[in-house]
Amino acid sequence: MPKGGAGRSRDPEIIITLPGCPLLSNNTSGPKPFQAKEKMPATQKPMRYGHTEGHTDVCFDDSGSCIVTCGSDGDVRIWEDLDDDDPKSINVGEKAYSCALKNGKLVTAVSNNTVQVHTFPEGVPDGILTRFTTNANHVVFNGDGAKIAAGSSDFLVKVVDVEDCSQQKTFRGHDAPVLSLSFDPKDIYLASSSCDGSVRVWQISDQTCAVSWPLLQKCNDVINAKSICRLAWQPKSGKLLAVPVDKSVKLYRRETWSNQFDLSDNFISQTLNIVTWSPCGQYLAAGSINGLIIVWNVETKDCLERVKHEKGYAVCGLAWHPTCGQIAYTDAEGNLGLLENVCDHNGKASSSKVSSRVEKDYNDLFDGDDTSNAGDFLNDNAVETPSFSKGIINDDEDDDNLMLASGRPRQRSHILEDDENSVDVTMLKTGSGLLKEEEEDDQAGGIHNLPLVTSHRPFYDGPMPTPRQKPFQSGSTPLHLTHRFMVWNSVGIIRCYNDEQDNAIDVEFHDTSIHHATHLSNTLNYTVADLSHEAILLACESTDELASKLHCLHFSSWDSSKEWIVDMPQNEDVEAICLGQGWAAAASSALLLRLFTIGGVQKEVFSLLGPVVSMAGHGEQLLIVYHRGTGFDGDQCLGVQLLELGKEKKQILYGDPLPLTRKSYLVWVGFSAEGTPCYVDSEGIVRMLNRGFGNTWTPVCNTREHCKGKSDHYWVVGIHENPQQLRCIPCKGSRFPPTLPRPAVAILSFKLPYCQIATEKGQMEEQFWRSVMFHNHLDYLAKNGYEYEESTKNQAIKEQQELLMKMLALSCKLEREFRCVELADLMTQNAVNLAIKYASRSRRLILAQRLSELAAEKAAELAATQVEQDKEEEEDFRKKLNAGYSNTATEWSQPSLGNQVEEDEEDTGEVDDVEEKPEIRKHGQNPFSKSANSADVPAIKSGAVTSSSQGRVNPFKISANSKEPAISVNSRSANILDNMNKSSRKSLVLNRGTNNEKSPVIKPLVPKPKSKQASAASYFQKTTSQDDKTEEVKEQNPKSSSSETPAVCPQNTENQRPKTGFQMWLEENRSNILSDNPDFVDEADIIKEGMIRFRALSTDERKAWATKGKGEAASDGVGAKKRKRVVDESHEAENQKEKAKETLNSPKKQKPLDLSTNQRLSTFAFKQE
Repeated sequence: MPKGGAGRSRDPEIIITLPGCPLLSNNTSGPKPFQAKEKMPATQKPMRYGHTEGHTDVCFDDSGSCIVTCGSDGDVRIWEDLDDDDPKSINVGEKAYSCALKNGKLVTAVSNNTVQVHTFPEGVPDGILTRFTTNANHVVFNGDGAKIAAGSSDFLVKVVDVEDCSQQKTFRGHDAPVLSLSFDPKDIYLASSSCDGSVRVWQISDQTCAVSWPLLQKCNDVINAKSICRLAWQPKSGKLLAVPVDKSVKLYRRETWSNQFDLSDNFISQTLNIVTWSPCGQYLAAGSINGLIIVWNVETKDCLERVKHEKGYAVCGLAWHPTCGQIAYTDAEGNLGLLENVCDHNGKASSSKVSSRVEKDYNDLFDGDDTSNAGDFLNDNAVETPSFSKGIINDDEDDDNLMLASGRPRQRSHILEDDENSVDVTMLKTGSGLLKEEEEDDQAGGIHNLPLVTSHRPFYDGPMPTPRQKPFQSGSTPLHLTHRFMVWNSVGIIRCYNDEQDNAIDVEFHDTSIHHATHLSNTLNYTVADLSHEAILLACESTDELASKLHCLHFSSWDSSKEWIVDMPQNEDVEAICLGQGWAAAASSALLLRLFTIGGVQKEVFSLLGPVVSMAGHGEQLLIVYHRGTGFDGDQCLGVQLLELGKEKKQILYGDPLPLTRKSYLVWVGFSAEGTPCYVDSEGIVRMLNRGFGNTWTPVCNTREHCKGKSDHYWVVGIHENPQQLRCIPCKGSRFPPTLPRPAVAILSFKLPYCQIATEKGQMEEQFWRSVMFHNHLDYLAKNGYEYEESTKNQAIKEQQELLMKMLALSCKLEREFRCVELADLMTQNAVNLAIKYASRSRRLILAQRLSELAAEKAAELAATQVEQDKEEEEDFRKKLNAGYSNTATEWSQPSLGNQVEEDEEDTGEVDDVEEKPEIRKHGQNPFSKSANSADVPAIKSGAVTSSSQGRVNPFKISANSKEPAISVNSRSANILDNMNKSSRKSLVLNRGTNNEKSPVIKPLVPKPKSKQASAASYFQKTTSQDDKTEEVKEQNPKSSSSETPAVCPQNTENQRPKTGFQMWLEENRSNILSDNPDFVDEADIIKEGMIRFRALSTDERKAWATKGKGEAASDGVGAKKRKRVVDESHEAENQKEKAKETLNSPKKQKPLDLSTNQRLSTFAFKQE
């Protein structure tokens, strides 16, 4: 480019800033020289699997829109880009040694000793050009594509006319297999290298040898050659011939055949294998046998780039993009790589795309024709710029000439047109080739005619917008494939076949008991599908004649009509669909979401917050991912909505941002088998909704850690939380699997990204929080009335407590006592007791004291929380009772006053006395099964309903016998974990003794019983002071007995039980309560208010009232005191007896894991000294 050729415009001064370039001015006061010495280094993209191990060759097509490779597997693959996960493959033979491409002709040197032709890109065989007696090693086209030259291991070189293969010329003279060939750009000479150590230049016209240089090391075969010596002529002028010799490149002058100079570099440590020129002829690239790629400026002899192969494999294929600064290379192990932005400061070598990553990931992977609105310039290929084969931009160019790198025509409506002289912004950013003219006289190429920039607007040099990801169906493969998966999920697989023979859909179920496999015709060309246990849902796009349709095959219907079809309104296409339990959903291009029943009734319609990306359904949950804005610099900007479509329709996530890895996009979204929302991004990160931490998203697995190669991926098909399994299909060198052969499903484990995972502490922390997170779904199921295995939750709690105890023991050994208290804060009451004992046995008395204080605080908090829950439950129950039975004088309404009094009196006692009976749920009927009985029997929150021989049922009755286990819970035992199920087992046995015919009916979702919390509270209170404990027990007895006996015989309440301290206090303060609350007419309200006031008294005052009550009860309560004293004085021996008795009386359904786990924890925590 002549100096000063940058500023030709007469417009006012414009300052342009290009990445890596100095300011450029077109000031009319005089042209300023443009020198671009700074540049960004070449970008090396990760290599990917291309072919099986062995020699590989590579070239670009004429426009540079795709990369063509061949390998020892006999396949030629056509890659639209390095990230193309589905390259077109053409099998040309058993092995392919070399390939060349020009004018739509693909020529290959194949292992059957022939040179074949195929059409490009169709891959249709087009004949054999020539044959040899052994393998052809290299094949090349001449400049205009009319001839090919091929060199063989039989020492011959042939030049063949492509259109008339009978026109052949044979060159004889080499004494060993021919390694490589290169045509002179002017078609006068042909250069060849051979295993005989010589490099020859032949005169094509008379087939004579013009010159021969003995440059190479001799060998007997190509496989033994130290270098394949791929030489190359300088493009266009052909002035220089570059020959890789040992660790340098020798350049010979045309005609004189003198060695002009050598190019070398200190970093070259192994023999150079191959050279290639840039299309402009200014730069030369070379690859070595140890994977080093070097780029020189031939004029200045400066080394511009040094790039090392990831694994040091020999570079055996090297091709320069015809119009921009990309170099494709292959190695001797079958891998394909790409260098970008090579020498981008000098003009001919700037990428014609924003980046190949952007083009592939946001265009080709999200396949399909562009159906976006014309105004949405960010969709599809808007930020890609055309390739410039001639280095010229003409404003009058037709649309057909604006070809994208992917080979698709750009839509003119996507181009932002400011005025007739403006140039595309992205072109300026990435196409700095417009700013440099050629120095060679043959290479001017008309750039002088291009006005630089004449727009008066300031140039934008900020972040570039990311093309929006297109809608996709999770578990599907790209739309352009003839055989593809429409969906693969936990229910089954839907395949689509669209070829010359058939256009059909096959549905296969993993469990054939759900439904048999189905074959459907695809006359409407369905493109998206979903599959559930109830139905198959299909949708197609609209055509000129037909509207977009939603088609449901409701195979679980009990009637004979099992299909329905709905047409979308005009100009509205279905873009994403999903199925749930009893419903179907479709998101359309009109930004609407339409809900249907599974039978075809239209339900709610609402507007989406942005263009849909994907949807998923599970049970009553609907998950929607959409574009909430435009991302920049390769990032997507997605949002997520989570709705529950049950009886109470509600929104859980209100369009929150969806976290993705930098420069990634969404590839899968769905639910775990247990109903937790999950998704996967293109970087292989699996994230799951953490319901236990404010509905945040937590990474639970990185599938890339399990991949062997950088181009390998895992294609997710399902997630299970129990057992913890990530079900996916490994894809070698691709992002998705082929339909045939049937892919095998692999199972990956989950791992949260915690720090120092190699240490014992880090491992246990990761295991603990993973266990917590993967059992959050149990709380969700309980909250929403689904059934689940109670044993699963118990096992999870025990596992978590074991891990906490191990971490506490580890912290104790490291003398991290503060950390021990932090860990204890995460423990249950029983585990804290264990921790206290462990600290005491470890002679860590300060820690034991701290843990005791913590335990007392936790007990108090739990008791307070439980009281609040009691109040809420009581109010809820009374509302339901009044609403359902207030108008009829039934057995429910008649004794309500007395029972309410009894219940409220019970609440003043120890927390143990409340809700002991619901523990039955652990061994009896599953409380989360939605049975018909639960509708017939009203929900009882404070206890189980027991039948009576009189036929009259007291809904508040709690038998006296069921209270006794609470006493044993409060006693000390050898193993505190044994208390976890003690009360529930006894109450179950005693209850079964009184009611053998009818099991208790408990409404699902009754909150957990308080026996554990209450027993823990009383335990810690008695450990602080023996005197306090004695007083407390004495106070408990009259209170509890006063509430038990009336339940058996309401008529004898006053005769059988003395007054408690609370009753005496209430009698004295009743008048005050009534005066403060004159509207109280119900005795229950007075008692409730009295309870609140009594609890507000100080401890000493309550004790005083309890003493009064005790004094009155001295004569009547002897038996009760004796019972309490026995408990007070209990020792290890008594507990052992109690355990033995419990074992005898326990039901068959008791869990055997409880005892063994307790023993293990006990042994671990403190060994006998």
